[in-house]
Amino acid sequence: MALATCMGAALVSCSDAGAKEGGPAAGRSTASPAAGEELAGLAQQAADTGSLGIIVRVDSGDGKPVEVARQAAWTEDDHRLAADDLFRVGSNTKTVTATLVLQQVAEGRIGLDDPVEKWLPGQLEDGADITVRMLLNHTSGLGDFLLTSEFLPSLTGQEQRRWTPEQLLTITPQRVSAPGETYSYSNANYKALGLILEKATGTGLAELIEKRITEPLGMKDSFLATNADWETDETTGKQHVTGYEPAAERLKTILSRTVDLPDGVGFAGPGRPGDNIDTSAIDPSWSWAAGGMVSTAQDWQRFLTALVSGELLPEAHLKQMRTTVDAPEEGGGYGLGLMRVDTSCGTVWGHTGGLPGYSSEIYTDVSGRRSVAVLTSTNFGIKDEKAAIANKTLVDAATCQMLGEPQPSDRPTA
Repeated sequence: MALATCMGAALVSCSDAGAKEGGPAAGRSTASPAAGEELAGLAQQAADTGSLGIIVRVDSGDGKPVEVARQAAWTEDDHRLAADDLFRVGSNTKTVTATLVLQQVAEGRIGLDDPVEKWLPGQLEDGADITVRMLLNHTSGLGDFLLTSEFLPSLTGQEQRRWTPEQLLTITPQRVSAPGETYSYSNANYKALGLILEKATGTGLAELIEKRITEPLGMKDSFLATNADWETDETTGKQHVTGYEPAAERLKTILSRTVDLPDGVGFAGPGRPGDNIDTSAIDPSWSWAAGGMVSTAQDWQRFLTALVSGELLPEAHLKQMRTTVDAPEEGGGYGLGLMRVDTSCGTVWGHTGGLPGYSSEIYTDVSGRRSVAVLTSTNFGIKDEKAAIANKTLVDAATCQMLGEPQPSDRPTA
């Protein structure tokens, strides 16, 4: 239970809030070879400090994106990292699910104020009081199945079990708060949304994603995972990033400041140097509409910039998506499947993601013309204090470069 609580938080990697709004005019780039070299140096420092593998892609809207891939030396025996490798983007998937829902809202098939009971009768205890909007912005009051003893063995890979969305809703704790009362992040919200989408359209989620998002946008390296058997994509030949987590004893030490982790609880997988576990074989398909997509930095930036610039939704529905509730733990606010993060260099929009072995932060500016992606091949490994500082320093630097702002002069050092 304690590990699950920490897991629940880690599956949404939060960014620290800053104070500055906005940013420079879109299209103005201050990128330079020196800036790229600085990012590469920070990425290597982060990799060597505990991030293990790092992909950074900064697109300042000038047609000259900066791409960096760096890794700890020992990980090269498993996989030589490249900037266009496939990556499990975790909860960034929620933005795609929310976009699909809002497209259906625009077409009159789903209403934001529809009660969940209309679509999923009898599946949620408070279904008559929870609306589609509440699911989208995590104000439904639902708990998270990640916190249950039933699901924890599957999350850590100790148990090989295929979960349906309906089964996960069944084990979801009810009534963390009253519906509509307060923000409380829960993957169960997006399980319900995936089911509503399929019922409203008569189409499976994977097909909806392909027809409405990835195919129109030319996202040839993005798909909804159905298992863990895709180390190399058969169509493109691109390889998948190897993910790692600390072994049980080191995991317990890392989390000791915030949770009393029972001895021996840890991730399943082959042991690797530095007391790490290769978690690549842990099946992520349970995450489905809440976090099941595989993509690349470039593909996901293409999606996010298309969304925020108005390509995928009518203006009124994009405005709804960007209407946020207070979510300080996410660095600002949470809209309908979209985070507002107030960084030290300005406000950005996007989402974060975390699965065993994978952590990601992908953002765009307010115009949708600029974007940044930082993909990290561990999730709990960057909860260690020094690793967390190095990773945050890199994310901050990449975000500031994307916005065309100078680097923070008081940034911490690992």
